[in-house]
Amino acid sequence: MDTVSYTERRSKIEDYFDRTAVQAWARLTSDAPVGRIRATVRAGRDRMRNTLLDWLPADMTGMRLLDAGCGTGALAVEAARRGAQVLAIDLSPTLVDLARDRQPAELTSEHSVGRIDFRSGDMLDAALGEFDYVVGMDSLIHYQTQDAVRVIAGLTERTRKGLLFTYAPSNPALIMFRAVGRLLPRSDRAPWIEPVAESKLYRLLDTDASFKGWQRGRTQRISSGFYTSQALELIRK
Repeated sequence: MDTVSYTERRSKIEDYFDRTAVQAWARLTSDAPVGRIRATVRAGRDRMRNTLLDWLPADMTGMRLLDAGCGTGALAVEAARRGAQVLAIDLSPTLVDLARDRQPAELTSEHSVGRIDFRSGDMLDAALGEFDYVVGMDSLIHYQTQDAVRVIAGLTERTRKGLLFTYAPSNPALIMFRAVGRLLPRSDRAPWIEPVAESKLYRLLDTDASFKGWQRGRTQRISSGFYTSQALELIRK
């Protein structure tokens, strides 16, 4: 992995979500009314989250899950309700604070089997320990394909059963939106969403020695207006 490009992009993502976009993100991930475009994004994210949850065990009692790029914590909450011990981490301390505030009281009760440990930091921090499952929903879409694959490889080293992640599949509409975004004032720009060609992604996964002992599982594309994302499951053999 190109450490410089990864670190620079990570810094831009942290700055954007912790400052520029935090209010919009808080609204998007709530029940508050939003405009037509953001409504399609909200619906798409809901469908994607439900897809990833469907791929996880219905009973996660005794299992440890890493929600890598947890945002405001919706997926972490549902996993904890299944009994999982969830470590939910995000680059943005502000979003993590919001996720912690939104955590249902039932999960903070001494009688709750599932728990969530919210933290701000880097998903690749080895000090986070090992996990049965890792989920990265839309947390890698701003990284170039090679960097994203190296992040995934780093996560598999600490994953015992399965890793689920999403990427932005390359398509003409995404490429056009990306080009238009470059015309915005630099202060208003979100970090680029990096289009990923499935053939290139699969080739990197198949040829990287880090994925020996892993196999591709289910895949699902979710398209909802201005939201398009592809989920992929990696399973330890």
